Amino acid sequence: MSQTSNESLFARAQKTTPGGVNSPVRAFRSVGGTPRFIERADGPYFWDAEGRRYIDYIGSWGPAIVGHAHLDVIKAVTEAAARGLSFGAPTEAEIEMAEEIIKLVPSIEQIRLVSSGTEATMSALRLARGATKRDKIVKFEGCYHGHGDSLLVKAGSGLLTFGNPTSAGVPEDFAKHTLVLDYNNTAQLEEAFKASGNEIACVIVEPVAGNMNLVRASDEFLQAMRRLCTEYGAILIFDEVMSGFRVALGGAQELNGIKPDLTALGKVIGGGLPVAAFGGRADIMKHLAPLGGVYQAGTLSGNPVTVAAGMATLKIIQQPGFYQKLGAQTQKLADGLAAAAKAAGVTFAADAVGGMFGLYFAASVPDSYAEVMKGDKESFNRFFHKMLDAGIYFAPSAFEAGFVSAQHDDAVIDATIAAAAKAFAELG
Repeated sequence: MSQTSNESLFARAQKTTPGGVNSPVRAFRSVGGTPRFIERADGPYFWDAEGRRYIDYIGSWGPAIVGHAHLDVIKAVTEAAARGLSFGAPTEAEIEMAEEIIKLVPSIEQIRLVSSGTEATMSALRLARGATKRDKIVKFEGCYHGHGDSLLVKAGSGLLTFGNPTSAGVPEDFAKHTLVLDYNNTAQLEEAFKASGNEIACVIVEPVAGNMNLVRASDEFLQAMRRLCTEYGAILIFDEVMSGFRVALGGAQELNGIKPDLTALGKVIGGGLPVAAFGGRADIMKHLAPLGGVYQAGTLSGNPVTVAAGMATLKIIQQPGFYQKLGAQTQKLADGLAAAAKAAGVTFAADAVGGMFGLYFAASVPDSYAEVMKGDKESFNRFFHKMLDAGIYFAPSAFEAGFVSAQHDDAVIDATIAAAAKAFAELG
């Protein structure tokens, strides 16, 4: 039997690239099968190497909020590229992006641009440690903050033990400073601060988690976090690399009414190109070089072409009614999928926040990593492949959130729900 184009490309890629991919989830290891190699995208769709079209619900894992290949974004990138790809010197465009983000996210007084979400969270942690002169950090099971050493840590064996590395190559000495707690467990957070509060430099959290599937932080949990950080002099970091400008114009912190000390941003602010940022209170940011002793630098930080893509995207998402429509379409998808599953007698739940959604083969929407792990992964995998065969591309993992763009109109959502109804009937 001859290979498909996707199979041929995957076999070829594995000869030169570990696992055949440049980011692990793309390899389909969780769901099985052959990754789709994408050739082009437009609006809510992309096309693979076979020329097959898919309705895309990953949106480059969040950035494509205005849809793929939006004409305004392409125009901005083309014009910027014509002026030069990179300078290694300041540009006015960097100032404009900083001003725009500060205008839209009130907790941010100063900001620094970087090139990836990992770089943003890693730098925010270093800054928090430098500003407080403390070493310990608190993170939560199931929250992913990039692949920085201090963050690739899972929970320890006891309630308040420090974490264990989840990746080879992460020294125990890094992990011993990271305390990993349960997401949405306010009592445990209180106990951690009571035991170690004066040693904690910062707490980092996804206020809407997206890498253990979509899981919302409760108001009680976030309010307690804010109160405890203030009381003990720790810095509260919101990792909004995924949720920033995705769930609301001001991010999850706008929805929750919480003001973090530092915020990490990415994905949407690059409009599909590699831009990220971290920022917050000016009295903390002043510790960064060249003003202070916390060093951070990047050759391509504030790259003029990537900033152009981000600025074009930020202008589009401020158009009247943008988030109302985006949220309504995402909720329509979640409700339609849940109704289709119920009609087929399949145990299933769905949730949506702004332009993010979660699918769970479980009786209810989870509120923690432990709850997520109880879901029926095999049913998800079967559903994923049935939908893929029907031309619907969901995240190839039961532990990733999905994304809707402004180009996912009623016809696209209806087609997705119809395909899901057939898939659920076959699963039931």
